[in-house]
This record gives sequence, structure tokens and C-alpha cells, in this order.
Amino acid sequence: MTAAAALAALEAEVVECRACPRLVAWREQVARERRASFADEEYWGRPVPGFGDPGARVLVFGLAPAAHGGNRTGRVFTGDRSGDWLFGAMHRAGLANQPTSTGRDDGLELHDAWIAAAVRCAPPANRPTPQERDTCLPWSVRELELLPRISVVVCLGGFAWDAALRLRAAAGLANPRPRPRFGHDVLFDPGDRLPLLGCFHPSQQNTFTGRLTEGMMEAVFGRARALAER
Repeated sequence: MTAAAALAALEAEVVECRACPRLVAWREQVARERRASFADEEYWGRPVPGFGDPGARVLVFGLAPAAHGGNRTGRVFTGDRSGDWLFGAMHRAGLANQPTSTGRDDGLELHDAWIAAAVRCAPPANRPTPQERDTCLPWSVRELELLPRISVVVCLGGFAWDAALRLRAAAGLANPRPRPRFGHDVLFDPGDRLPLLGCFHPSQQNTFTGRLTEGMMEAVFGRARALAER
């Protein structure tokens, strides 16, 4: 089986997951009680799988799908302002063929990058529980096994950073004590196959306040490319 076929088979399993009752109830409620601006659209309302280049060296790791973004469109970071910021930066770094992501059929292609969320279902208030995070971890472990060229993880926010440390441990890689702390453009590189690079999450809370600027995000993805090409 090719890598692309194996990833597609994993995706088919992910989208059928119903392991977390709270998340199942919320994602389906949001899909029924649609936001007025999307009232005529059919929401995805299921777990949102990762996507990108099967030969990727850069893994972009987010928190969870947005209720009216990925949970609506079926593709993580698609259909909301966070995605506009993320794919704009990735496009300028040469990791995406276009700077926008509006729907699953919009022609977006990633180059040398794969994007996934630590938790695959939209959570209430955008806050998964630790148990939900840990229940979802095996999906990321299996995905990583099918992406053997990954050589750097860009962690979008502290939650993704913590989940990526757990992913490293599950993959048999050692983490120091105390654990390295998240920060924007902070690199944790212990010299193994999976260094972590922090980036503030492109949420409106960060972008509207200027905590995260386009230049800051571009710098992170430029650094990620350089790390992947070492």
C-alpha cells in the first residue's frame, strides 16, 4: 500500500470516531444549529482528519477544529480567519500553493507540509479536556508512523506544544524534565527526529491584538523550512 493510500485508510477511520461523548454531542449540535451566515450549508459535523503532502517534512500541529470552520468544511483550518493567517504564511514560505483555504474543493495543495489537530473534533468553548486530548493521541501516533520524513513539528499554541510532547513520548522519544516550555519561535531540539518549534496560535484573540503579526508567523515557517532541510 502506498503512503497516500495508507493515509486515506487512516482518514476513513478517523472520520468515523465516536470515542468522546461530549465532543460527539457538541460537533453534531453545531452542525444542526448552524450559524446564520452558514445556514444554507451542510456542515461536516464529524472528526476532521489531517491533510497535506504524504512526503512532508514539516508537521503543523493545531489545537482542534473550529466549530464553524473545520467542523463546517471538513478540513482543519479551513473556512475561518485563523486559516487565512496560517495558509497565507505557509504560502509565502513555499509550503502551500495558495494563501487561502475556503473549502475542501478550493484547490489548496500543501508542499512538504502536513497539517493536523491534536484533537480531531470541535470542542465546546474551543477547550478539549485532558482526557479528550489523550484519547485522540493514537490518531496522531499512527499518522506520524505514516509520515516518516517529518523532521520538525510547528506547534500552534501551548496546547499543541503539550500534545506534541506527548506525541514524542508515544513515538519512543525522550523528553527532558522539566519539560521545555512553549513560546513563540522557541525551538526544542534534542537532536532526534522530532524537534518542536513554537508559534502563537493564529486565533483572532492573538491576531487582532497584535500579539501575533504576519511577520512573526512568516519567520516561524521560514525557520521550519530551514530545519526540515538540514
